[in-house]
Amino acid sequence: MTWLARGMVVVGLLVVLGLVNFDIYSKQRIVETGREILLRLRPADPRSLIQGDYMVLRYDTSLFPKRDVMDALPYSGRVVLRLDADNVATFSRLDDGTPLADNEVRLRFRHRSRTGELRYGAESFFFQEGQAKRFSKAKYGVLHLDASGKSVLVAVADEKLAKISPK
Repeated sequence: MTWLARGMVVVGLLVVLGLVNFDIYSKQRIVETGREILLRLRPADPRSLIQGDYMVLRYDTSLFPKRDVMDALPYSGRVVLRLDADNVATFSRLDDGTPLADNEVRLRFRHRSRTGELRYGAESFFFQEGQAKRFSKAKYGVLHLDASGKSVLVAVADEKLAKISPK
């Protein structure tokens, strides 16, 4: 391998590592400074034979627009969610760029799943093996999000809105 080829490999590696670290940094900023919201969940089975214990998150229908509206949505965009006093979110409207009310937030969606539902970027939650019984009580996904609508799943919560943690 010539010195030019080695140099290109090193530069490529530095670019990839830089991009990965920037992504990690931006998600960590959202976790630290983002607004916390809760998204109601539908029941899911918290098991996987290959990946260990995890929960597939299926969001409640109150977080989606009507079916005819969803079918016409682009691959990605943002929705506006209305928050109640406990920061539990429900769908309000599609984001059209108008200013948000105090009890509203923007949340990005990427695409529709096979079931036709929007994906909000937090579709699975991994936890320690042997904790499935504890986490099967989850009723809410706890997300932190920034002003642009980027989100990071940080926890799941029970019906009393208390975050579930392993013993």
